Formats: sequence, structure tokens, C-alpha cells
Amino acid sequence: MARTYTGPIYDGDGHVLENKEAIIARMPGDLQASRAVDRMRRRNVFPELDNYHNLLSISPEGSFSNPEEVRGWSRFMDELSIGAAVLYPTDALAVGRMVDLDQIEVATRAYNDWMHQEYLQKDDRLQAIALLPMQEPELAAQELRRAVEVLGMCGGMLPASGLRGHLGAKLYWPVYEEAERLGCCLSVHGGSYPDLGFTDLNIFAAIHAMGHPFGITIAFMSMLFNGIFDRFPNVRYGFMEGGVAWFLMALERGDGSYKSFTPLDPNRRFLQLRDGEDVRENVLRHVREGRIFVGVEGDEPDLAHAVWTVGSDPFIWSSDFPHEVTVETCALEVRELVENEDVPDAALEAILWRNASRLYGLRTPAVA
Repeated sequence: MARTYTGPIYDGDGHVLENKEAIIARMPGDLQASRAVDRMRRRNVFPELDNYHNLLSISPEGSFSNPEEVRGWSRFMDELSIGAAVLYPTDALAVGRMVDLDQIEVATRAYNDWMHQEYLQKDDRLQAIALLPMQEPELAAQELRRAVEVLGMCGGMLPASGLRGHLGAKLYWPVYEEAERLGCCLSVHGGSYPDLGFTDLNIFAAIHAMGHPFGITIAFMSMLFNGIFDRFPNVRYGFMEGGVAWFLMALERGDGSYKSFTPLDPNRRFLQLRDGEDVRENVLRHVREGRIFVGVEGDEPDLAHAVWTVGSDPFIWSSDFPHEVTVETCALEVRELVENEDVPDAALEAILWRNASRLYGLRTPAVA
């Protein structure tokens, strides 16, 4: 007899489709009347994700459909009995590619206001990750503080690609310092694939397969080996939409390569291992202490192996709605996860809601 599940479900990574006019309407009034904003109206507030997403392809019927903002999200949660969901952007996954500093500042602030007013205030099951103007780290720290303390968001998004400099660079420490003070989460999300080595690859399915996990792995390795997790221990770090395989590879390759090429580090600027600790154990310690989390889908064939290998503490079920999925495909994913008896009962509960609650600090009552 197949296992059943009647507990809560939290969605650790859903998406909104940005309403361009509504976001522009929340920019400063004098700017709205300028020709600069007319240019945004003709094109977009945020840049193209990359030069790969414009293609001819066939996606599952019903996917990428407009959920009609909060109404569609409320229906989606009702149909799948989801007790809480955390929302990420779609177009603004490319926020790291923006170059005009003034536009970055007003666009991220307006997006966060739009998200707060049109989603969080209209369905208390919804939470959101804030956009940050990471190109100006001091401003990003200020916006993170406003998003968490004023708008009630649960943290900020770090784009996996597009920024100058890697995410472990000292340049971005003001953002980590503010997150440390707030005790909130910072979540790395892929979706934009510039400069990842795909220039000559002609099939988008292949690019998409590698783009998310490659970008996330680069960010994770940068943060790990530059000691971010140890230096800012009060922050919770999410790495979303790359699946489980990249994480297992990072543990294996990171540990072996560090042993073969241990940094001299006379100034103790990089990763500092405890006595008797290797890189793998360092990462798993951060997992056990509730500091590192990984977004997964319910039908991943290696999920049970990953749980057996590192435990269930890092993994968070994520719908990715309304991108490549529908209500039906998400329901199937959850059912496949529930019926996978290689995933123990306690691990199932952790993946379906407890870990998301820990990463995001969710307080919304669960719905069975």
C-alpha cells in the first residue's frame, strides 16, 4: 500500500510574473514623467535574462501561463493544499545584469513595494524574497533592512550570475553584515546564464540543464572558500532551483580539491577549518546548524540518495510555479515524493515544510 501524507506543505521557491506598469507606477513621481521611464515602458524594467531564452521550444501545456497575480497564486495553493509559499521574480532574475545604478536602485525598491502591496498584503500565506541593488552593496544593505523590517519580507536574493565579482568577495560584505544583524536569509537563485560558457551551444534544453546548477555551484564555492558561512553565522543561506546533484558534487570536489591545493592564507582571509574538520564536514556542520539549504523538486531520482548521504536537513521542496510546471505536474511531483519510501517519514516532513520554515522563518499556519 502506497504511503500517504496529510501534513503541511510549504513551497520554498515559486515565482511571480512582473507587472511592468505596476512596478513603474511605484517609482518616484518625477521619474515616471521622464523620457527615461518611457524607454522602460517600451522595453522592460529589467534586462533580458540572456541571449539564450529567446527560442522555439515546446513546454508542458499550461506552463508559463500568467497566474493573474495573487489570485492565481491563491488558487494554486488552494488546489495543492499549500500552507505557505515564498515568491521569487522572473524577469528580475537578471537583476545582476543591470548597469545603470540609478535604475537599479529605483527598480528594486519599486519591485519590493509592488510585491508587498499586491501579494503579501492580499494573502497571508505568501512570503517573498526581496530584490537588492547588489551593484551598490551599501544601498543593498539598506534595502534589505527596509524589506525585512518595514515590508516584512524574509530576506534578499543574490543573483547567481551577472554581477561584477564573485559572491564571496569582500565587496559584498555590507550585505552579509546587515543580514547578520537582521538574522534573515539570503538566497542565491539562478535563471540568467551569461558568461557560463554556453556561447556556442545551440540547444536551449542543454543550456537550461546546466545553467541553474552551474551558476549556483560557482556562488556556493565562492562563499564557502571565502569563509562567508563561518564569518556570518547568523544568516541562513538558500541555494535554489539547482536540484540535489550540484550539492553532492560540491561536497566531493570541494573536499578533494582543498586537500590537494590548500591555500597558504597567511592572513587568514579564507575558509578556516576547525581542528580535525575537512571541507565536507564544514559544510555539513553548517547544514546541521540550520545555515545552508538547497531547493529541490519532488521527482528528482537522486533525492533519496542525497538524503541517505547528507541527511534531510538542507532540502526544500519547490514548485517553480508558474514556470515549467502546472497544478497537475506539481501534484504529481508531491505524490511521487510521498510514495518514494526510500525517503523516510521524518525526511519527507522536513522536505515538504520544516526546512522551508527554518530557512525563511515562516510563521504562516500550515494547512494540511
